[in-house]
Amino acid sequence: MGRLHEYQVIGRRLPSEQEPTPKLFRMRIFAPNQVVAKSRYWYFLSKLHKAKQANGEIVSVNEIYEAKPLVVKNFGIWLRYDSRSGTHNMYKEYRETTRAAAVEACYQDMAARHRARFSSVQIIRVATVKASEVRRPYIQQLLQPGLKFPLPHRIQRPAKKADRALIIAQRPSTFY
Repeated sequence: MGRLHEYQVIGRRLPSEQEPTPKLFRMRIFAPNQVVAKSRYWYFLSKLHKAKQANGEIVSVNEIYEAKPLVVKNFGIWLRYDSRSGTHNMYKEYRETTRAAAVEACYQDMAARHRARFSSVQIIRVATVKASEVRRPYIQQLLQPGLKFPLPHRIQRPAKKADRALIIAQRPSTFY
């Protein structure tokens, strides 16, 4: 199981005389736990709307689970990140079993290719992409029907442990 989980966080401003029933704001946040999810929620909400944690409340925090976690899917991720030179928008594709695993792979990829830390990457949108709509060639090459991978360096093993020989005259042939 991966390090990140997907949370649905719903919050609002505190009720006041001017606004007795404030508007609810819902976000899907990828975080390692609920505490970080709440923190990221307030970080994004303060950027999008005039609300902050001191004069707001969280109504609910729910973890969102993948409907089919054993099926491999193509995910498109829209993100923005702060580099040393400026802020950039980006679209990336990943082939994973869950949305959280795809986002985790995205964070690892951004750290490796662009030296972007977790705090400087903002996930805007995560969507499942159909095979016909995949844009990136490194994902398209995995979608070919009848795709086969070579099995190099296979060592033949005996059926039972009792049949194995401890000392053999020649090295095993591992290339077929």
